[in-house]
Amino acid sequence: MVADDPQANGTGDLDQVQAYRRLVLEYEALDEEIDELLAKHQSGTDHMSAEELDRYRTLARRRDDVYNRVKALEHQILDDDAS
Repeated sequence: MVADDPQANGTGDLDQVQAYRRLVLEYEALDEEIDELLAKHQSGTDHMSAEELDRYRTLARRRDDVYNRVKALEHQILDDDAS
């Protein structure tokens, strides 16, 4: 066991869990912002201006990216637990 290895002393696990939590919070904030934008426009994009539609698409892409990162980190954490 190497003293400077974060995985060896368990801090790597804590870092992963904290990173996971931050990503989940970021995902939830983006999702809430999207929900508010949709609610403002009768739950759809049909009534959005071009600027609002661009904002919606940007938020949705960011949310999708964060979701993918959450899932990747979940798998990494679960794989680490299995070994």
